[in-house]
Amino acid sequence: MELVVLTVPDCPNAPAMLQHLKQVLPRDAAPVDVRVITSEEEATQMGMHGSPTLLINGSDPFAPPDAAVSFSCRIYRNADGRTSGAPSIEQPADVLKRAGRGE
Repeated sequence: MELVVLTVPDCPNAPAMLQHLKQVLPRDAAPVDVRVITSEEEATQMGMHGSPTLLINGSDPFAPPDAAVSFSCRIYRNADGRTSGAPSIEQPADVLKRAGRGE
């Protein structure tokens, strides 16, 4: 499974995304590739929907099908309805579990 985090330079929410992934990934998992996106064009090429974006095998599990590409900050809605700049720990755990089952 390929995991990539797309982020704009100095994104204050990227460290939280990476920490949450670290907490839910097995110790022997391949490292998460972090790519700093520096332009709207690059965001379009990579499929970025705001910073930070998690791609699992090239797909953003948190973006609705009609989500626009965005070279900007991103807001996530957690299970309790609160907004945050990064998914909760449970959210990447859930999408990684589903991706491992091929869903």
